Amino acid sequence: MGLTKYIYYNLLGWKIEGGFDRSIKKSVLIIAPHTSNMDFLLSVMARRVLKLQINFVGKKELFNPLWGWYFKWMGGAALNRNKSENKVQAIANVFSRHQEFRLAIAPEGTRKKVSTWKTGYYYIALTANVPIISVRFDYQNKVMGISEPFYPTGDIKVDELKLKTFYKGIKGKVPAWS
Repeated sequence: MGLTKYIYYNLLGWKIEGGFDRSIKKSVLIIAPHTSNMDFLLSVMARRVLKLQINFVGKKELFNPLWGWYFKWMGGAALNRNKSENKVQAIANVFSRHQEFRLAIAPEGTRKKVSTWKTGYYYIALTANVPIISVRFDYQNKVMGISEPFYPTGDIKVDELKLKTFYKGIKGKVPAWS
């Protein structure tokens, strides 16, 4: 057993339910509820445990000569955040430049409690023609859950209701924000 697996399973006491269909090389992973920076650490560890490439996008300034290698190694892709550029289309274009790209994103857009999710994740998946895979961190039971792939239909209201059922009753690290 590798060190990361040992820490994740034995020291931290987490387990994983569900799995990724490895034939699906491109997808949008929505991680919720996002209530703590610990979500990022658990995600990085789970990625190593699962031996799966999981990516993120970051402002192009992060990918400078000093730190750029690290963010690329962590699965990052640079994004030009120019105000005139359509962000959804820009991120969808990132998918077309990679043979394998699984974009992890928090639909809440923050670690605080929100009444509605931001819609970017949905339109990115729709525009890039990739499925959405829901991932949840249930801190109460120490279980990371992974859903089956969901292909958006274009009806965001109906689709989001279906997606949110995967998170029903799940509490994040800060339960009041879940």
